[in-house]
Amino acid sequence: MKRLSILCLTLIVALTWVTVGFAAKPSPLADPRVRQAIRYAIDMEALIDALMEGKATVANSLTPDGEWKVDGLNRYEYNPEKARQLLKEANWDPNTVLDVVYYYGDQETVDLMAAIQVYLDQVGIKMTARKLEGDLAAQLWMPPADPVNGPSAVDWDLAYGAIAALSMHEYYNRFMGGAASNSHTPTDPVLDELIKATNTADIDEQKQAFYELQQYENDTLFVIPLYHQQLFVVESDRLDRKGAPIGNMQFFYDWRLIDWEIAPDNKGNHTLYSSGGPVEFFETVFVNPAFFMYQKFLFDRLVVADENLTPYKPQLASEYHVSEDGLTIEFVLRDGIYWHDGQPITAEDVEFTVEYSARVPQLNAVAAQTYASLEGYEEFVSGQADGISGIVIDGNKITFKFATVDPNALLTFSQWPPLPKHLLADTDPVQAQRAAYWQAPVGSGPFKIEEVQMNNYSTYVRWEGYWDQGTGNIDRIQLYPGGESDPNFVINAQAGLVDYGFSKQTADAIAVENMEHMTVHPINIRYTRLFYPNKFPRE
Repeated sequence: MKRLSILCLTLIVALTWVTVGFAAKPSPLADPRVRQAIRYAIDMEALIDALMEGKATVANSLTPDGEWKVDGLNRYEYNPEKARQLLKEANWDPNTVLDVVYYYGDQETVDLMAAIQVYLDQVGIKMTARKLEGDLAAQLWMPPADPVNGPSAVDWDLAYGAIAALSMHEYYNRFMGGAASNSHTPTDPVLDELIKATNTADIDEQKQAFYELQQYENDTLFVIPLYHQQLFVVESDRLDRKGAPIGNMQFFYDWRLIDWEIAPDNKGNHTLYSSGGPVEFFETVFVNPAFFMYQKFLFDRLVVADENLTPYKPQLASEYHVSEDGLTIEFVLRDGIYWHDGQPITAEDVEFTVEYSARVPQLNAVAAQTYASLEGYEEFVSGQADGISGIVIDGNKITFKFATVDPNALLTFSQWPPLPKHLLADTDPVQAQRAAYWQAPVGSGPFKIEEVQMNNYSTYVRWEGYWDQGTGNIDRIQLYPGGESDPNFVINAQAGLVDYGFSKQTADAIAVENMEHMTVHPINIRYTRLFYPNKFPRE
C-alpha cells in the first residue's frame, strides 16, 4: 500500500511538471511510464555481451550489487511489448524525437548509441545522438533558475553518462531539488526526503535509508541505470611503484608517486608517460577533483585517503581533529608550504576555496553537501553574509563548524584541494572553467607545469619547493591529451607512451592485456553508466 501511494504521488508530481502554465515545451520524459518504457525497450544484457565481451553487469539501480543494495528490485528485463504498452498508457506522441547527448569519444559508445536507437525505434521512440564538445559541465549540469518548474537550462532530452561515486551519497545527492548540478530532475518532495534520510552517521540507518531510496528509484526511474563496470588500471614494465597500492584512480588517494622509480626512456630521461592531458584547458576540480592525471600531482589536499578512499592522515595539514559529535573539524596547516609560484599556502586560501566552490553551479554533489552543512552557508549563498560563519581562522588553524552532520565531510577534504586565492579571487565562480587560471594552473603538489601545448602534450617537473621530497627518481611527467574516453589510449600504450594510467573502456582493457610490456589491473569500483532523463520543460 505504501509503494502504491508513493507511485500515485509520483504520477501527480510528473503531471504537475508538464501542466505548469508558461511558454515552454513539456518534457516528453516527465511521465515515469515513458522512462520505464525506454528501459524495457533496451536489451542491455545482449549489448554487454556483444559490445563489451561480458566485462560489465546489467544495472537496475545506480547502486551495484552488494550489502548496500536492497533485494527484490525490478530487473527491467528486455520486454518490448511491455514498453509499447507503457507508451500507449502515457499517450506517447510517435512524432517526438528525443535528443540524446554523450561526451565519450570511443567507438564503443558510438556503437552503443546506434544499437539503442534501433531498440527504441522498434517500440515507437525516435532519437538522434550527438557528441558534446567544449565546456561539458556547462552543457550538461547547469541547473534551471526555478528548480520546481524550470524551464530547462540545458538543451537535451537524454544524456548518456556515468556516475563514479566517491560515496554512496554521490549517487543520489545530485537528484535533490535545487542541487548544484541538477539540470534534469524537478524538485520532488518524496525523493528529497528519501535522500535526506541517508545523511546519518549511523551505518545501519544509512543502509536502510538507501534501501528505501533504491526502491523509489527502481519504481519511478528518475534516472535510468544501464550497466556497472570495473575500472582498468594499466602499467608498463618500465615502472616500479615500490609497493604503493592501486586504488580507484578516478579519485585522489595516497599513491606516493614521489617514491616511484622508472627505467630511463630512449633519451636517458626518467620520464613517466601517460594520458589524460589537457585538450582545450585544464579541467577544474569542482566536478571531478582527481579524474585527470594532472589533478593528482598538481594539487595536494588537506588530508589524504588510502586506496579504499578512507581518509587516514594529514597532507597539507600537519594535524586534524574531528569532534565526537562530528560537528567540528579542525585543521592545522603545515609550516613551509607554498604554491608553485612561491606564494605561501594559507588558511585564507582554504576558506576562499570553500566559499568560491559553494558558488560554482556544477559543484560535485559530495562537496556541495559538505559545504551546505556548514553553519552560515544559507546566509552566504543567499547574499545575506559576506562569508560562511562556520569557517573560523586562527593563524594557520582553520575550523569548520557544521549545523548538521555530514557523514562525508572528511572525505570531501581528502578530495577537493585548496586553490590559490591570489589567482582566483577576481574570477567568476559561475563561469569557473573560463578563468585564465585553468589554462596553466598553479598548484601545491609535487609536480608543477613545465610546458603546455594544448591538444598535443604537456610536461611537468618536480616542484623544488614541495614539502615532501620522496625517494623516487621520476623527474618529469609527460601527458598526452585525452578525456573521459581516450581514442588514442591503446595506440599510445602500444607506442610506450603510457607507463601508468586507467581506462573504463572494456575494449581498451582487452587490447592492452595483449601487450607484452603492459599489465592490466581490474579494480572493482562504484561506477554506473546511465541515462539522465531531462524532466524539465524546454523553451
